[in-house]
Amino acid sequence: MASFLNQYEILFIKAKADLSASNVLYDRLMKGNSGLDLEVICFHLQQGAEKLMKAVLSKNHIAYPRIHDLETLLTLITDNGIVLDTNRELLIELNDYAVEGRYAIMHEELENIKDMFFLLSDMATEVYKIIYQE
Repeated sequence: MASFLNQYEILFIKAKADLSASNVLYDRLMKGNSGLDLEVICFHLQQGAEKLMKAVLSKNHIAYPRIHDLETLLTLITDNGIVLDTNRELLIELNDYAVEGRYAIMHEELENIKDMFFLLSDMATEVYKIIYQE
């Protein structure tokens, strides 16, 4: 008999792939690959965050709009009584990378990029607990 994944599982897997991609790209950028920029790295961080939050919403059978706005998604989570311990302000900084970061140079250097990596790593761990251990 075939085994099927739930939507929240697919979103979680895709989020982890985005976070892995951002780590690989960042490592290559730090090793001098001039063909990369922070915008593409932050795009993958933003996508990972978006998919993690949509996984939480999907797991809890909460309909969510087809948007990229992390603040709106986080508000939807908290308004439904779900606790997702995260740094809201830092997370929202990634919003601009959903669309604009793909087509424009936004920052010469992002000062808190490492904080964002830690934030998303912690968020992935917390989301895993929410969707698989409740």
